Amino acid sequence: MESETSLERVARDITTLASFLGMRDVPALSHYALVARYGFEQADVMALFGGSILAGGDVLADAMRAGVARTYVIVGGAGHTTETFRARVRELCPELEFADDATEAQIFSAYLSHAHGLEADLLETRSTNCGNNITYLRDLLAEKGISCKSLILSQDATMQRRMVAEVEKEMPRVLPIAFATYAVSVVVRDGELAFDHSPLGMWNMRRYLTLLMGEIPRLTDNENGYGPCGQGFLAHVDIPNEVRAAWERLLAHYPWSMRKADPRYAG
Repeated sequence: MESETSLERVARDITTLASFLGMRDVPALSHYALVARYGFEQADVMALFGGSILAGGDVLADAMRAGVARTYVIVGGAGHTTETFRARVRELCPELEFADDATEAQIFSAYLSHAHGLEADLLETRSTNCGNNITYLRDLLAEKGISCKSLILSQDATMQRRMVAEVEKEMPRVLPIAFATYAVSVVVRDGELAFDHSPLGMWNMRRYLTLLMGEIPRLTDNENGYGPCGQGFLAHVDIPNEVRAAWERLLAHYPWSMRKADPRYAG
């Protein structure tokens, strides 16, 4: 059985990964925060991405009420997490109506309407992974004639940094503004790992850890990663030494935690 000291180190390491990956460029989505950081009070576009837990719908609703963007888009087709997401949403919101084959964007749209009485301006429903999340969003905005020089990106905290690197690669003239859909810390409670709070639809600890752990190899700019030295999907990402060290300790502790990409949703 692990000592509490060992678990406390694990909790710190998980939180180190989470803090690095779950980027938030502003403390809140508000006019004040945008002006303080960027000198403008409204971005051209805000996009919520379907890989997020359901709490992302509440983040989008709050942002819409605050008026932080001119156009709001929900992005997400059917990918490797979609069936799990459908089941989780039905569990959390049994009264919510959506088709059995609904895309992630359609599910979030239904939740936004049901829970908040709001409707996004556009839905992108073809994308199946982080890469074509961005390219299909870019193409949709161009098709609709929507100018996009600044883009608020809200994705699941585990994938937020990768999403920004995708924008830097595929939309280099656009200013990306990261705002992960949640920010949690991992603590030790009653001798077990636990979240300091649980946003709506939060992953269980094992799934959360695999999502975090799978990101570091993807972001590593070498022949095996997604950066310019590898598959070329992303702009270069610098990974701090303390993040790399935390990842290595966690991998040694939990060798099962490495998440591999699903080739069915590549492209």
